[in-house]
Parts: sequence; structure tokens; C-alpha cells
Amino acid sequence: MSIFDNLKNNNPAQSSAPATSANHSSSQTFSFSALPETLEQMQALPEAVLTDPFQTAALTVCALCVYAADRNIGTEMLNWLRGPRPLSAMDISFLNDRFRGGHHVPFSYFEGATPDNDYTPTVPYKLTIEAGPYADANHGYKKLHIKSGGADNAREIVLRQKGDGTWLLWDQFLLVSIRQPKSADPWA
Repeated sequence: MSIFDNLKNNNPAQSSAPATSANHSSSQTFSFSALPETLEQMQALPEAVLTDPFQTAALTVCALCVYAADRNIGTEMLNWLRGPRPLSAMDISFLNDRFRGGHHVPFSYFEGATPDNDYTPTVPYKLTIEAGPYADANHGYKKLHIKSGGADNAREIVLRQKGDGTWLLWDQFLLVSIRQPKSADPWA
């Protein structure tokens, strides 16, 4: 049984397998046959080397999806992605507040997830991350953008490079409001 089963019963769990990525100069697409359900599964993915900021951004979206299903496991994943700067009590309070309105927001970043299908992504889970014109404005930081199926503009995520070359999560603006899922929209 998958930890995501309680979120949507119509989305059967897939077996866990490594993600694949297509690398482009200003964007990368990652494809996951299944979302990781434990920190160990996440750390076993090829992206977990965290040598590229796009990898860390993709795993952050996965961790936020897990947080929607299980806050403890999601917190473990986010803390690992943040490295020496774990989530503070304020960060956790913010995350809990963002998920009060539903669990659909992090899933909206995967291909096929739209308000009409209640943000149910297609499988494999594909995620495209783009570097905008100011991605490298600050040395040691990378500002990337991810398009949501429920918003007109891409959302921002900021990564910071550690001295050993790994890229860690610095800040994310992925949990802002998006269009309501059709099932929750009284006007639909």
C-alpha cells in the first residue's frame, strides 16, 4: 500500500524506479515511474547526488508531495534536501498552513495535472524545471521556475551550492495558491 493511496484512491501506486531526465541548456525534465515514499527511496534515486540544482528542485517537489501524505516522512526528506539548515518550527507551521487547503498543490507541477482532473498527474510523473534569465544573479545560488497546471505563471525555487559542490534547497515558493480542483469548485 502506498502512502499516497489516502490522497487519491483513483491513482494506483506504481513500483519505485529511478527517474530519468532530459537535459537542456535552460531546462530539464525529470520522469519518475513512482514517487519516493521514504527518505531511503529518495536517496536511492540518481538525482540524489544533488550535483545539479535541477535535481534538488525535482526532489523538492517529490518531498512536498510526500509531505501532503505523511508529514513526518516529508519533513525528513525536506530536512535532508536542506542540508545543514533543517526546517524551523516556523517553516513547519507554514507548511502545515499551506496544506490546510488541500494536498493538490505540489502535484500540480507534474505533467497532466490540471484543475479538471483534480490535479492527478499522468504516470510516469514528469516535471520540467526551467532556469530564467536571472537564474544565476547571485553567486552560489540558483533561481529556478516550475510551471503548475493550476497557475498562469511558473513558481520559483531557490537552491544554494554548498562548499562540496552539492546543491541544497534554500527557499521555495511552490505552495502558493492555484486554481481549485474541479471537485472542490462550487461553480464548476
